Amino acid sequence: MTSELDGTTVTIEGRVVGPWVDEVHACWRRLLSSTSGPIRVQLDGVTFIDDVGKAVLRAMHIDGAILTANTVMMRAVIDAVVGHR
Repeated sequence: MTSELDGTTVTIEGRVVGPWVDEVHACWRRLLSSTSGPIRVQLDGVTFIDDVGKAVLRAMHIDGAILTANTVMMRAVIDAVVGHR
């Protein structure tokens, strides 16, 4: 996690499945309560995300997270999560 004047960026890497989904959600809740300004969630390092993980990303987006990625796979996931598809 990096904090800048223009907000905070959180990088998620690896597989977002099983217990890791719960960990991402718990970290997100803590971050929301302790950070002001925009929060960007960088997903380029994610290699797989299950349906429960996508639901958590959707909730994060609804809470105001700016989901970002440059990889084709993660861009498609973000588009599906935020409803662009």
